[in-house]
Amino acid sequence: MFTGIVTDIGEIRQLEKRGDLRARIGTSYDMDGVDLGASIACNGVCLTVIEKGADWFDVNISAESVSKTNIGGWKEGGRINLERALKVGDELGGHIVSGHVDGTAEIVAMADEGDSTRVTFRAPRDLARFIAPKGSVALNGTSLTVNEVNGADFGVNFIPHTKEVTTWGDAAVGDLINLEIDTLARYVARLAETV
Repeated sequence: MFTGIVTDIGEIRQLEKRGDLRARIGTSYDMDGVDLGASIACNGVCLTVIEKGADWFDVNISAESVSKTNIGGWKEGGRINLERALKVGDELGGHIVSGHVDGTAEIVAMADEGDSTRVTFRAPRDLARFIAPKGSVALNGTSLTVNEVNGADFGVNFIPHTKEVTTWGDAAVGDLINLEIDTLARYVARLAETV
């Protein structure tokens, strides 16, 4: 489990196809404190550390994960949001995030509003019904509040701090973004279907 509060920006150092995709990710985390088998959210995707060095870790990524996320667009030298798994007693600053990405949303518009940037995303139709105004979503692993919803489109504001400490300062129209809907919304919708 995660909170959607990004704690590092990683660099994709190496990508290698070995049946599954293997990635080496550079980090500023103290890797002495990260065990093999630990979970790290990489742009919101929960991945398992299989090897590590002083300032990097390796993960295997299944074809299923590649097909449901933006990992297929990763390039060596690219930057990704990182978050270590939640520990009991940690501050829950965002919302409960599983790291199980539901699909990708596309950035369809961006506009500066004061110091912030308003970004409009287009969700896949089958996921759009789970997104509500003032609800939570995880986008590239970042816990965010939805401002408004219009069909499959929804808007989010990014304050300067978020753009500085995550990869959101690099975002551009046309980018595909990992989308994890709020777990609570998923269960409420399921309950409504059975009534």
